[in-house]
Amino acid sequence: MIKTVLFDLDGTLADTAPDLANALNAVLEANGREPLPFAAIRPAVSHGGMALIRLGFGLEPEHPDFEPLRRQLLDHYAAHIADETRLFPGMERVLTQLETEGRRWGVVTNKPGWLTEPLLGKLGLLPRAACVVSGDTLPERKPDPAPLHHACRLAGSHAPECVYVGDAERDILAGRQAGMPTLVARFGYLDADDRPDAWGANGMLDAPGDLFHWLDRL
Repeated sequence: MIKTVLFDLDGTLADTAPDLANALNAVLEANGREPLPFAAIRPAVSHGGMALIRLGFGLEPEHPDFEPLRRQLLDHYAAHIADETRLFPGMERVLTQLETEGRRWGVVTNKPGWLTEPLLGKLGLLPRAACVVSGDTLPERKPDPAPLHHACRLAGSHAPECVYVGDAERDILAGRQAGMPTLVARFGYLDADDRPDAWGANGMLDAPGDLFHWLDRL
């Protein structure tokens, strides 16, 4: 029986793209550049601030301007972290049903804790989660399986009793290496080049509510 469902945050549990896109465009405009359309930014959101700076400015981390721009982005985002961010449609119903069934749920994300916890707090989720593992909770980050093993310990479940849901290949790789079933959130921030069918997940979710079909099968 699956006792604990672990979710990635950006692009799986919550639709954070509007606020992250606004942050990138604010930094672009502050540095004399034209804003980018939302559709161009959305697929990069799951890959974090570094990916957004690469997208917006065409810079690599070795460039001297990269880190100051990334800090500008994160500072703006932190100040507007839940202006437009919402749970994906149907996700609140999923969390409530998991709780009603006596299952636990938690979050494992590469987002740093100083952004993860305020966001979950604003969404009213922090006291409900059985565990929250951020990108700086441990020295390791996904695709390393260590964050998922840590989440299992916090939630009081063994890895085969958990399932990990994410929208990026590193999520599925981390879950598989941790020894737990994995599901791809196809409603998340996949881009045209992603091939989720080749990631080795146990199943695909086209909407959050599809989770219960797979919980029964797993």
